[in-house]
Amino acid sequence: MSAAAQASEQSTSGWLRVTQVKSAIGTKPKHRGTLRALGLRGIGRTNVLPDRPEIRGMLARVPHLVDVKPATQDEKG
Repeated sequence: MSAAAQASEQSTSGWLRVTQVKSAIGTKPKHRGTLRALGLRGIGRTNVLPDRPEIRGMLARVPHLVDVKPATQDEKG
């Protein structure tokens, strides 16, 4: 299977719904940058992201600030 086919298969297989649940005020600059890279700009903001190792690594850096759940079929867009 080609790399492009694997990437397209992976992009449709798993998605995560990430919601910011705690403020980034007073956190380390790297944590604030990670939230921005995840597309989160404030408490209660949600973003649907592909379930990839890069995203999982970013989520591992800020587990105390976010809530992660699998995305439903409708949210994948």
